[in-house]
Amino acid sequence: MALRGIRGATTVRENSREHIWQAATQLVTEILSWNELRADNIGAIIFSVTDDLTAAFPSAAIRQLPALRLVPLFDTREPEVEGALPLCIRVLVLAEVNREQNKVHHVYLGGARNLRPDLN
Repeated sequence: MALRGIRGATTVRENSREHIWQAATQLVTEILSWNELRADNIGAIIFSVTDDLTAAFPSAAIRQLPALRLVPLFDTREPEVEGALPLCIRVLVLAEVNREQNKVHHVYLGGARNLRPDLN
């Protein structure tokens, strides 16, 4: 097994707790599924959000998932960059996986699908 960084991003329609939690949960769930991850393989999950998302922490949604209750989670703000995708949640999952880096599946959903077409 090797430590890998698994990336992902998604967007929400509005700045609300419901939309942020739903998007964060879907994003992390898909990353876990596509990469066949279990909680004991995950070292940490780091979220970043754009300045227009203030209604909730994405990590608070993940904390509600019993299987991930003990995984260290962290939220941060993205730097404000002109022309950046609005209402965006990005994630970096640090995990031990039994696959080469080029076989890791990164997940980009919603309006974030075009952020990294080379990885999606």
